[in-house]
Amino acid sequence: MPYKREIFEKAQEILDKRRNQAEAKNTAVMMMFENTEPLYKEYRNEMIASVKEAVKAIDMSPDKAAKFIEEQKIRNLAAQENVKNLLRKHGLPEDYLEVKYSCPQCEDTGVVGTRLCSCHIQLLKDLAYEEAGKKSPLKICTFEEFRLSYYSDKKASSHDVSPREKMAEILSFCKEYAEDFDRNSPSILMEGRTGLGKTHLSLAIVGKVIEKGYSVLYNSAQNFFRELQNERFGKSGSSAFENMMLECDLLVIDDLGAEFSTTFTVSALYNIVNTRINTGLPTIISTNLTLTEIENQYSNRISSRFIGEYSILYFEGSDIRQIKNEEN
Repeated sequence: MPYKREIFEKAQEILDKRRNQAEAKNTAVMMMFENTEPLYKEYRNEMIASVKEAVKAIDMSPDKAAKFIEEQKIRNLAAQENVKNLLRKHGLPEDYLEVKYSCPQCEDTGVVGTRLCSCHIQLLKDLAYEEAGKKSPLKICTFEEFRLSYYSDKKASSHDVSPREKMAEILSFCKEYAEDFDRNSPSILMEGRTGLGKTHLSLAIVGKVIEKGYSVLYNSAQNFFRELQNERFGKSGSSAFENMMLECDLLVIDDLGAEFSTTFTVSALYNIVNTRINTGLPTIISTNLTLTEIENQYSNRISSRFIGEYSILYFEGSDIRQIKNEEN
């Protein structure tokens, strides 16, 4: 799951801080106990000395080394038992002088063996959710907050179903999509006029997909293209952001068509859409444009890929933002 480098770095900073705080607190506890019980320092030094002595076994013959190590082990265990007796004397638990890490499994390193610890994975999820939330109202754009009552239950003369029935189908599709999401999920094109809930449902999917532990990159088309352009024509020579767009588990491009269209944006969009199709990675794109308008503004190559490779959801109804304003 290719999270952004900044998210990994932030997670590592948090883990380092947790570990340092736990160890600093433990040092303070040991010093306080040492002041209360001077014998503790003597026994602790005995444990440290036995470990240092055991290293000398490296230069001994196998028989002598085994005997010497066993002697140091007995010495160390005796010192440990003396410390436990001191703790009992003061009515303290046996683990009182041990470091209390936030995660005992990895001791706040974020790694168990060669794998990321579950605490590290959860931290990455939380930071990814927070990052997505900075660019959008992620917490309020949930499936639970999506209101079908804003859509008319009256059928137009040329339609077999009402906007409410149509949107109920789309809501059900999006819920199932989020629930079953994996890197092989299909791509989606959300098409419809402004204010029909495209952004809301795409963000509801984003929230659920992040909770499942997948990496998600979400932003408006305008911001994505601006970032790509800065990277392409900047001095750094890096392609890190473009690689993130091409490699993340789910890419969500909101409001395609609102950006200023140039030969660069057309080329960049085609590369993103085509590359992710070829690598089998899902993309969600929302737009106010029709497929004909997409073909006119971008190219037939792009619109044909949407038609052939994307699940197209046609949003219907009246502008929900206007309805909410009228209610207020």
